[in-house]
Amino acid sequence: GITYLDHAGSALFPESLLKAFTDDLRNNVYGNPHSQNISSKLTYDTIEHVRYRILQHFHTTAEDYTIIFTSGCTAALKLIAESFPWIPEGTKQPSSRFCYLTDSHTSVVGMRGITASMNVLSVPIKPKEILLAKRRLPAEEQNCTTPHLFSYPAQSNFSGTKYPLSWIQDVKSGKLCPIKIPGKWFVLLDAASYVSSSPLDLGVHQADFIPISFYKIFGFPTGLGALLVNNRIAPLLRKTYFGGGTAAAYLAGEDFYFPRKSIAERFEDGTVSFLDIIALKHGFDVLEKLTGGMEKIKQHTFALAHYTYTVLSNLKYANGAPVVRIYSDTDFSNPDVQGPIINFNVLDENGEVLGFSQVDSMASLHNIHVRTGCFCNTGACQMHLGISSEDIQKNLQAGHVCGDNIDLIDGRPTGSVRISFGYMSSFEDAQTFLNFIIATRLSKSDAGIPFQSVAKPTTESVPDDHLSFNSADKLSQILQISDGELKNIPSEAETAGRWQLLEPEAESIRAAVSETAVPTCRKGGKPITVAKIYLYPIKSCSAFEVTEWPVGNQGLLYDRNWMVVNQNGVCMTQKQEPRLCLVNPSIDLKHKIMVIQAEGMDPISVPLEDNTGKKAVICESKVCSHRVKTYDCGERIAGWLSTFLGRPCRLIRQSSDVKSKSHQKNTKGLSSATNISLSLVNEAQYLLINVASIMQLKEHISARLEEPLEIEELIQRFRANIVISAPESFEEEEWVEISIGALQFQVVGPCSRCQIICIDQQSGERNKEILQSLSAARGRKTNFGIYLMNQPLHSSFSDTLSVGSQVLPVLKENTEIQPPTSHEEKCSG
Repeated sequence: GITYLDHAGSALFPESLLKAFTDDLRNNVYGNPHSQNISSKLTYDTIEHVRYRILQHFHTTAEDYTIIFTSGCTAALKLIAESFPWIPEGTKQPSSRFCYLTDSHTSVVGMRGITASMNVLSVPIKPKEILLAKRRLPAEEQNCTTPHLFSYPAQSNFSGTKYPLSWIQDVKSGKLCPIKIPGKWFVLLDAASYVSSSPLDLGVHQADFIPISFYKIFGFPTGLGALLVNNRIAPLLRKTYFGGGTAAAYLAGEDFYFPRKSIAERFEDGTVSFLDIIALKHGFDVLEKLTGGMEKIKQHTFALAHYTYTVLSNLKYANGAPVVRIYSDTDFSNPDVQGPIINFNVLDENGEVLGFSQVDSMASLHNIHVRTGCFCNTGACQMHLGISSEDIQKNLQAGHVCGDNIDLIDGRPTGSVRISFGYMSSFEDAQTFLNFIIATRLSKSDAGIPFQSVAKPTTESVPDDHLSFNSADKLSQILQISDGELKNIPSEAETAGRWQLLEPEAESIRAAVSETAVPTCRKGGKPITVAKIYLYPIKSCSAFEVTEWPVGNQGLLYDRNWMVVNQNGVCMTQKQEPRLCLVNPSIDLKHKIMVIQAEGMDPISVPLEDNTGKKAVICESKVCSHRVKTYDCGERIAGWLSTFLGRPCRLIRQSSDVKSKSHQKNTKGLSSATNISLSLVNEAQYLLINVASIMQLKEHISARLEEPLEIEELIQRFRANIVISAPESFEEEEWVEISIGALQFQVVGPCSRCQIICIDQQSGERNKEILQSLSAARGRKTNFGIYLMNQPLHSSFSDTLSVGSQVLPVLKENTEIQPPTSHEEKCSG
């Protein structure tokens, strides 16, 4: 087989990652996220979920960092150079500096081409120089606000040296000055090489910019990277070009452009590589499943590198001359300062370097894949190989360019050989490589010395389908690319819902009635009463009809406390899966359970007791534009739902300690509400419809259908919480407040309907005529029903809503209720 030792160039993807991704593509339709249709909405939501998963991987949140997807680390670096708020030479203010470590990737050094065009000076600094640069500026110079940028790699892609992450805070605080110049320093941490095998905690090491490439971590997808931008610097970034999807508004005929508010959307020009982004979710899942996390990968890969380094550095010819010359700044004794990269050249008995092309060719004959050359890091190559700047220019004149096979000029090496380990690497890989060096360089008489001279990493027997990374010196014998690949299976609580999102914040909760408004009570007429009450314990599943029900701080008790999510952690609704309407949940308050039934399935129950106090893992999910914290309800109900729906899915529940904050509604006469808590609803706590309005709509629909619909069927399609019986159709749209018994509600806008009303809630069948009829009947609008928020009670009465209760509406003069404002189509569930 192949021994792959270029994990610093690219990780290898496991079979299971591809299978999970292709299964996802077979089971879902993903459209352009800039569109508004169902498939596009699914894409948008999944992309947002992946953003949060990335933040979780780096131990941070969207409060601190923004994810900007790019085509790779190089594109992320170019973006920084173009958008950093440089102050050029020749202005009245002190000018900016771009300072970079010479042990940097070509893509970092190449940023100076952009800074030069902006008349900003670039200053290279050697690693040894910055270690001597611990000097504070005078107080008056520290007050200067001129922005400077210092870039360094978390890990050298040449030698694997890990530079101190403490430099980030030292430079930003002024404790460490790369060069002595007044101003404020920002830090670019090139993490592309580092994060492939080491955990990065951005909660502790808060660099301003962190560019990464995902193929370095997962092997697939390629051509996708990201820039993590610290939100403190993000508002200062400048951008000139604007592409599709980045504009809030612009004029083609005039010089007018207004960017989108979101930093990510502002800098992601055009349509992002959305299928590749979706693949990342499966990459994180598989990585966690196979390895147990980045810390275990760090220990595993370092142990292999330490063992290989120790053996390799002790290889001697019969005359005592070393077999290799290793280029390293460490002795491979500490994984915190050394990554799993070994850079070297092979020597002959006389100490002369064998060209790296020759070594590469020989390795290929042994099915060993290594990397050779200067690895896009000329600065490190010069430093370790002793190549002067004059040598580089002479070599170019001699015909040598980066990446070619000219390995020796005048007997001196132009580059070297690099091997690197990844999470798939095994002890056998290290042995195979060492045996290759020994077999090709040493005679039989001295070939047996090295392996007895150093203790190899111990291995322990594990089942064929499990991986075990217990410590730096306990390595799995069976870490392979194929899917004999599970590590010790974590508990259900540990794996429950690892999707990651932001702090809960219901972005589109609508505003309350202005305290200065003068209410007008409805005059005379027949009384209005509550005709029906429905709650929907599981979002987008069947209704549970009651005649009396407790009211909680989020609406009807247990209304939309649960939701079904797909394998990517994205909320499923009847838009994607109409058969959700055939899942019938009911609440048994006496026995404190939710019973779930469906045709052909045995009933199953879920406890009403909140599980967040136990071992449940709190995760974050998204409902339309609302971010909510949730936890997984376990394997049993997940299997039940997956079996019935015929696709992988899980049941999650909103965490009880989460409250959504309201946002101001841009409607005349309405002001922002105080903190109001939402369940997993889309817009508001309650949805109210009027039977009289249903009956009027029925007349329009019946004229378009061969078989008229029953009133009850129409009521079910509109999925309201409160169904009232009022004398006049659509009079509810003139209300601004209502009282039902001791409960007071404020109207926050009409409900703009989506295609879920086309789904027969008894069969799951679609009929597009319903939405078309609604649009025709309402003059191209699809509004039907009104959203309500429950105002705080100022009464000692119990919080209960009952059928038959009288409804007392309040009108507001000269006020037209507008639909809730949002940039995206209103979902329904």
